[in-house]
Amino acid sequence: MVLLAQAVYVKRTTPRLPGAAGPTEGHVPGRGEPFRLAVLGESTVDGVGAADHEEALTGCLARELARGGRAVRWQAVGRTGANARLVRTELVPLVRPADLVVIALGVNDTIELRTAAAYRRDLLHLVIDLRRRLGSVDVLLAGVPPMSRFPALPRPLRDVLSTRSAALDRAAATLGRLPGVRHLPMDPALLDPAAFASDRFHPGPAGYARWARTLADALPVIS
Repeated sequence: MVLLAQAVYVKRTTPRLPGAAGPTEGHVPGRGEPFRLAVLGESTVDGVGAADHEEALTGCLARELARGGRAVRWQAVGRTGANARLVRTELVPLVRPADLVVIALGVNDTIELRTAAAYRRDLLHLVIDLRRRLGSVDVLLAGVPPMSRFPALPRPLRDVLSTRSAALDRAAATLGRLPGVRHLPMDPALLDPAAFASDRFHPGPAGYARWARTLADALPVIS
């Protein structure tokens, strides 16, 4: 009963921020044929907490990848409130040909109390569907954010969701055994209070920039 009451309270009191404005595709100038980046997922890919996609996760990641000097063409394919199953069925068909697809999911699956096994199964089918559409594209699974660090969540609700988000992330990590798939857990230190938007639930521009930097650091240099 306490958890239900807290969940209702958080839903009522948390400001509802819009997704990022502006184009969902862009280009970072550089040398040669552009490296093609697609980012797929939930509200963080929709850019909630940022004014536009240039300062949200996808734009920040594209700039980080372009530091090697090569041009990068990017696409953000996200939907606020989406879980892994919805992304697979409704958003995968929107993804353009890419050299790398970054998948950022897990918060909504955590809130919906999806089991770790169900989440892993949905992610696996998501990767399979992406490769049926795009060929043998490389995939980076961004780790499920540790919800113990979300300031908007009171205890004990925060503790329950923290345990579940960690379980979902461990399940996602097992897919890193697949060829061309990598899983990168999120460092909890990224989620300090200064990283959050005004709703204290989504990243702000500084949070997106720091997250993008860690993702780019885990990838080979693009030159």
